[in-house]
Amino acid sequence: MTGTVAAADLPRRASPPPFVALVPNFSWTGFYAGLQAGYAFTDDQTIRTAATSGTGGGADFFIQRLGIGSVSSRQQGFVAGGQAGYNFQLTPGSGFVLGVETDIAYTDLDRTKRISGPLFGAAGGSLLANTTRQSLDVLGTVRGRIGYAFDRVLVYGTGGFAYGNVNYESATTFQVTGVPTLDLFSGRANRLETGFAYGGGVEFALPTESALNVFQASAITLKVEYLHYDLGKRNVSLTSSLGSGQPIAEATSRFRSEGNVVRVGLNYKFGT
Repeated sequence: MTGTVAAADLPRRASPPPFVALVPNFSWTGFYAGLQAGYAFTDDQTIRTAATSGTGGGADFFIQRLGIGSVSSRQQGFVAGGQAGYNFQLTPGSGFVLGVETDIAYTDLDRTKRISGPLFGAAGGSLLANTTRQSLDVLGTVRGRIGYAFDRVLVYGTGGFAYGNVNYESATTFQVTGVPTLDLFSGRANRLETGFAYGGGVEFALPTESALNVFQASAITLKVEYLHYDLGKRNVSLTSSLGSGQPIAEATSRFRSEGNVVRVGLNYKFGT
């Protein structure tokens, strides 16, 4: 009896708590690179054409007859390219993220618009036509980024420098039945334009076990992003060699290159 009572007074031995491995917070800090693709579109962009004063070439007459003083044009198409950048997260887990990113993409934004009509009425057998074309085949940016991370979700805004290769064309022709087409005045420019871009997006770091994470890495991210770009305005001189044999500036067409891009991207973040 004495031995039984003594054993009952001993402290009970509790089992140790289960071991739980701590999963480190995801960090957005580091270099990354990837691919992106999406859709680009512009609003109605007005192409304004005006005769050059003092030339005496009669460009005003043709512009008024065609009604080409102000012509609206809209473009749309796809974009595809790549990007690279660096992020720095101020605090692990959730917190502010600062970064810089550069990207370059091919675009197929290209729109040709033609306006035509009889010069001397329907019975005159004459046709006056104006053709304008504007295209953007390369678009690139260098931007800063600032956002807030909710662990593996990053919401950010972005803005900075933009550049693109833009082609502008404008030509007015006159044709009479049985007579070769006569070029009244025309002009073109193909150049690298610069400007700015701004926008924002959401980026998500895929878990290692995700079926979409084909690399089984801890640093694959997906993003959805919107950008607005503005490459400014450009005056294109329209010249004619009628009469003197020397090119004479008859008119000027003023173009604007501005639009929007909605795209998705896939990035690989180097490091852990």
